[in-house]
Amino acid sequence: MTTSEQVAAWIREAGPRGTTVVTGAGISTDSGIPDYRGPQGVWTRDPNAMRSKTFEIYMTDPQARAEDWQERLHNPVWEARPNAAHAALVDLEHGGWLRAVCTQNIDGLQQLAGSAPDLVRELHGTMRWVSCLSCGLRTPMPEVLERVAAGDPDPACLDCGGIQKAATIAFGQSLDPGTLRACSDAARDCGVLVAAGTSLTVHPAAGLCDIAKEAGAKLVVCNAQPTPYDHLADAVLREPLGVALPRIATLSNSP
Repeated sequence: MTTSEQVAAWIREAGPRGTTVVTGAGISTDSGIPDYRGPQGVWTRDPNAMRSKTFEIYMTDPQARAEDWQERLHNPVWEARPNAAHAALVDLEHGGWLRAVCTQNIDGLQQLAGSAPDLVRELHGTMRWVSCLSCGLRTPMPEVLERVAAGDPDPACLDCGGIQKAATIAFGQSLDPGTLRACSDAARDCGVLVAAGTSLTVHPAAGLCDIAKEAGAKLVVCNAQPTPYDHLADAVLREPLGVALPRIATLSNSP
């Protein structure tokens, strides 16, 4: 039995809604969105790129906010489309196997691929919306980027004049407690946890692996590079996600 066949067998044994998937930036690289911590990652090549993603700096430095809005304006996510790995998770969902998709990604591609919105838990928020940090107003990102493109370097909230920010979790911000609780529950309740395209170096997301293992689940790591959890995994797949996940989905859904 191949590793993929074994993983599919575990998914089938876990039963309906018995598998939780944790995704990271690696699932979106085939869509043209670079990862962050891989060998050619955004922050690997330019550590200074993290500057505007630090909450304290963002709040106190208008130049950092201007840099961040320009990065949002020209981000490759706006041209990106879901790839075969995203589609494979939709296939697993349609097969009835998925408990949840807990994603560290902010690109929204899993929902664009067709995943049910209430199945996807966005641990690090989403860049498709903007939040006012004073009054909490949420605005679709394209509306704010129109103002950036028209020359506003740091668009303030149109309701209260407060500082606005993409609805993402910056360094120094706490994760949404409800989202984290939902992901923790999904890890604790599953029979299989698949970590796909994540370096498993960022907590508390990486800690979902610990929760799942402590509860007795099988842990499957699908990542091109080694992770700190490989030694705990019941299976490790180094194949590209666009190959590995569709194969697992097909085998899981086979009669």
